[in-house]
Amino acid sequence: MQTKMTAKRALDLALGSALLTLAAPLLAAGAVALALQQPSGGALNRSVRIGLGGRPFVMRSLRTRRLRLDLLSRLPHVVRGELSLVGPEPLTPEDDDERTGAADRTRAGITAPHWRQELRPGLTGLAQVRSRSGMPWDEPALLDQHYAEHHWLGLDLVILMEAVRLPLRAALRGLTRRSKAHLSDTDHRLRGYSAAE
Repeated sequence: MQTKMTAKRALDLALGSALLTLAAPLLAAGAVALALQQPSGGALNRSVRIGLGGRPFVMRSLRTRRLRLDLLSRLPHVVRGELSLVGPEPLTPEDDDERTGAADRTRAGITAPHWRQELRPGLTGLAQVRSRSGMPWDEPALLDQHYAEHHWLGLDLVILMEAVRLPLRAALRGLTRRSKAHLSDTDHRLRGYSAAE
């Protein structure tokens, strides 16, 4: 049975492929550096996560958060359709059971799908963006549920822009703090100012 490609999936495929192509040299260099530093553990973390329809998949990511390489290394999952660029947090089976109450629903004989099963988990999402914004925010699970109930392509684009803007702004702030020259009090005086007055 062939499924119709949605606008969200088309965005994931196009933007995910472009980002993966651009990031590939950096990811390869990071993987080699990590493999040389940690020969026994390897360069990749592997963990089982729950995807669309409640299907488990093995998520691989580099063992580093420098330059957000761990997130960029998950782009192949976006291209394959296991992840989306924007969506709820990809949960482990244990976390999924805890948050969705799957064990309770199974015991009660209820088989209705949970909202998490209706969406692909994402590289970033409303909860991740709100947590980095410095604004007060609710529980991540509530923000993920809000996203699931109200998602549309425009919201995805806003979340993607925020996901890029916030780390960039923080990085630029760090650069300007390091490069600021220290000025003395006399450098800030208006012309004609006299300390004797």
